[in-house]
Amino acid sequence: MNYERIKNRRVLVTGGAGFIGSNLCEDLLANDNKVVCLDNFSTGQKENILPFLSNKNFKLIDGDICSLDICHEAMVEIDIVFHQAALGSVPRSLNDPISTNGANISGFLNVLVAARDAKVKRFVYAASSSTFGDSKKLPKIEEVIGKPLSPYAVTKYVNELYAHVFGLNYGMEIIGLRYFNVFGRRQSPNGAYAAVIPKFVEMLINHEAPTINGDGSYSRDFTYIDNVIQMNHLAGLTNNQNAIGEVFNTAVGAQSTLNELTEKLKDLLGQFDEKIYAIEVKHGPARNGDIPHSLASINKAVELLGYSPTHSLETGLIEAIEWYWNDLKN
Repeated sequence: MNYERIKNRRVLVTGGAGFIGSNLCEDLLANDNKVVCLDNFSTGQKENILPFLSNKNFKLIDGDICSLDICHEAMVEIDIVFHQAALGSVPRSLNDPISTNGANISGFLNVLVAARDAKVKRFVYAASSSTFGDSKKLPKIEEVIGKPLSPYAVTKYVNELYAHVFGLNYGMEIIGLRYFNVFGRRQSPNGAYAAVIPKFVEMLINHEAPTINGDGSYSRDFTYIDNVIQMNHLAGLTNNQNAIGEVFNTAVGAQSTLNELTEKLKDLLGQFDEKIYAIEVKHGPARNGDIPHSLASINKAVELLGYSPTHSLETGLIEAIEWYWNDLKN
């Protein structure tokens, strides 16, 4: 699908060396934008941005959003901010709530203040489906949330509150994108807090049995990276005043259980290696802080931003697995 893309702007991507941030940097560069990437490499990877370092339109600032001075430096002559930097992961936040709070709340506030001081008009930030908390309503609509279930969820909800206040008081055009279980190229399978899809893909390629937390009945709205890139472009460009100051679900609008997901991964990977078909999946205890079921309504994004997902879970997995197979085998 063709949609209008941001072109010939000077943009800042915080967390630009991360999974989502680096994909966004790549797409923005391909559309003739000047891109400033701010990252401290606490979770981002240098290899994600290596191809961009020789591009005259790309500038890397190796720094931390927890430094207001660094944030001010990064904002010089910026037209649009895409704030992706954060310490993600519910389990990480349960193990270390202080670091999560520092990066996700204090860091977020620094970026907002620096953008305000630099008179940056458009500010698009990564919100999270974790904000829905213990709300049992499905599909999840933006205006109905519950109580947070983890420190990470608290921080992402506070981001939304700060964004509202800054838009209200400083005339900034701020839009939040509540990401739902994003997956795709460059998502790392390594580390204690790796996301389920790259982690399971790597294990299956290595003929290891993945362990599902719980009985596998928990469900998610798995969202391919290209859908997320589309939403960032649409939020960065929209002139619809009804969209300004709002938060939008960034998803596909379809759910799959972890059991179904794992079977899909085995089926797709088995086409490369038949031994993978026979791998038996294990089950462990359910994980604290997890939302049992997640399914987004994308009606608001469709109506106000003109969003139309280009990839379902299946089409996204086909592309992602081909990327992982080549990356992990080389």
